[in-house]
Amino acid sequence: MTSTVQSELIAAIRTIPDYPKPGILFRDITTMLGNPRAFRRAIDELVHPYAGTKIDKIAGIEARGFILGGAIAHQLSAGFVPIRKKGKLPHDTVRIAYSLEYGVDEMEMHKDAIAPGEKVILVDDLIATGGTAEGAVKLLQQMGADIVAACFVIDLPDLGGGKKLEALGVNVRTLVAFEGH
Repeated sequence: MTSTVQSELIAAIRTIPDYPKPGILFRDITTMLGNPRAFRRAIDELVHPYAGTKIDKIAGIEARGFILGGAIAHQLSAGFVPIRKKGKLPHDTVRIAYSLEYGVDEMEMHKDAIAPGEKVILVDDLIATGGTAEGAVKLLQQMGADIVAACFVIDLPDLGGGKKLEALGVNVRTLVAFEGH
């Protein structure tokens, strides 16, 4: 990816200071999603390394991972699997608990969403501490998925989430990084 594309994506991402609490700089991709050129570039860059390969499913983490994942699935002619918070899916599910910065939550997916051995790419907007993404990786592994990569628009490398996923043997792809929290 060129520095021009990275600069364009960074310029399209809004930073909101002191949200959700004082001292945090929230990186908001909704402005990137609303910018047709930046949105297209982000999807193209996330798709590019996997074009021409056989990817069976894209698994998107609720909620912004649904937007990105749906577009990526379309481009790769793959199926889409939503990974949702507990209690949001209507059919038989598998569930995993995962750690948040302050507590524990649960996510789930349908039991029949992924067959063992299917090649899957996990997608979300941002990787920070990695708790949610780590939970999603473990859930996909529990289902027998062959996780090709975990892809994010934004990396907050100081928080170490990408390293957590790499320690699980998952290739991590991000488009831009913001230092700090």
